[in-house]
Amino acid sequence: MDGIKEQKVFAKGLCFKKIFLFFVLGSLFGSFYEEIIFYFQYKEWTCRHDLLYGPFSTLYGLGMVLFLVILGWKNEKRGIVKTFLYASFIGGFFEYIAGFLLEFFLSIKFWDYTGMFLNIQGRTTIPYMLAWGFMGTLFLKVIYPFISKWIEKIPYKTGQIVYFILLVFFAFDMFLSYTVFIRMIERNKGNDPKTFVGEMYDKYYDNDYMYEKFPILKGK
Repeated sequence: MDGIKEQKVFAKGLCFKKIFLFFVLGSLFGSFYEEIIFYFQYKEWTCRHDLLYGPFSTLYGLGMVLFLVILGWKNEKRGIVKTFLYASFIGGFFEYIAGFLLEFFLSIKFWDYTGMFLNIQGRTTIPYMLAWGFMGTLFLKVIYPFISKWIEKIPYKTGQIVYFILLVFFAFDMFLSYTVFIRMIERNKGNDPKTFVGEMYDKYYDNDYMYEKFPILKGK
């Protein structure tokens, strides 16, 4: 009917907004997953986040984004076996590259699989790659289609507001967290801050704060 306006659908299809929201969900899931795994291994609850504010592990969020960007477009037509194999490779490759970049740029090892069965330079392992494949297949074939439909049911204006708030928050949190990590590395090398921002970081995010916030930095 000519007089009826078509209702806008929030984050319709595999668009940037939907991918970003899955990044947020993946980051949230990743932090809790890591803490649960750590608890079963060491019988102790400890923070496994990689951002200063919020219970988020962005590496898992980025992994979820990779699955969607690379495998999401023909997800319905691709079989489970192919999805599993592709997801295994993508997950293992991502974990290896992420580990390498963190070590190279930040001198930080957030994980080290050295000594584990079929490990690849301590940055990933064949069994973990298969685990990535299982999780990627489960995500693409079951979780993504279900949650995607619910995201599109969010009222358009409400979705826009939530999306904007989350986007600004994550942009700020990620920038702050990564620059604080960089300043910590420089501080540990004995380099004085060159700007007032570095001085502020040394005051509010000193080593005691960072080691308490991120126990993994001291090998825990």
